[in-house]
Amino acid sequence: MEEWLGLAERASRPKILVVDDQSLNIRLLHELFHQDCDVYMATNGNQAIDKAKELQPDLILLDVVMPGIDGFEVCRRLKLDLQTSQIPIIFITANFDEEDEVKGFELGGADFIHKPINPTITRARVQTHLALKRQADQLRSIALIDGLTGLANRRQFDQALNSAWQHCQRKQLEFSLILLDVDYFKRFNDQYGHQLGDTCLQLIAQSMKSVLKRAQDTAARYGGEEFACILPGTNAEGASFIADEILTAVQQLKIEHAASHISEFVTVSMGVATIIPRSGFEPQQLIEVADQQLYCAKEAGRARVCSCEI
Repeated sequence: MEEWLGLAERASRPKILVVDDQSLNIRLLHELFHQDCDVYMATNGNQAIDKAKELQPDLILLDVVMPGIDGFEVCRRLKLDLQTSQIPIIFITANFDEEDEVKGFELGGADFIHKPINPTITRARVQTHLALKRQADQLRSIALIDGLTGLANRRQFDQALNSAWQHCQRKQLEFSLILLDVDYFKRFNDQYGHQLGDTCLQLIAQSMKSVLKRAQDTAARYGGEEFACILPGTNAEGASFIADEILTAVQQLKIEHAASHISEFVTVSMGVATIIPRSGFEPQQLIEVADQQLYCAKEAGRARVCSCEI
């Protein structure tokens, strides 16, 4: 347990998405940045939008003139989507037209780089915007991350819940929510003290993070000793499987809990609710259903999962 707690999270390299229909430009930009960044590529607008959502890059280098939808339209769509709206976009263009630059900035672009690409200028501007992105991410983290566990806080949970709900409603995808409560946690605090109680919550949070593999899933501290998992695009069977994995991961921590009535170690109870979002049914109602299932898990003896498909 001590070794696991002592592991420092590896800082990932910045991710850059290069969007250009000319392979020569892609190779040039890849050569400029591949030593310091993870460089990905897309050759048309639709592919760029899909990859931006999948990869969540730190910066997009976006060609303006492309077949199909152009760079301006790609930018407009990305800025309208909560999943991608915070990604800075640098337009790359051979056109020096002032009106086009005004349009690009109005759409939310961060900068322009002109062709033919000057390596020194391009590198300097990319480094500047990557630094600004890191600073913005840090500020957002302060506002949206729970200081104790490192999970999303209640504010971020609410934002992520509404965003994922809207996405699943548009796509008519299944949406699952898990609510988790630490069994007899007040007794744990009374027995071992609040400092070890905090450590217990941190360990459980890490267990949750280790189970959730997809970028679109959100693990959050819902309040006190309650946690939540937002699982867009996950059916009832998949959500129950994830809940069981979390249940097992917490049990494997073997955190001593002499004051528990059901086990010598810390356990958790979970309620799972699944729905295809529809008109007339709100996210708050899904929370209520998951909470009802959590209550059922406690009534049935705790240290278990109860689920419901609406």
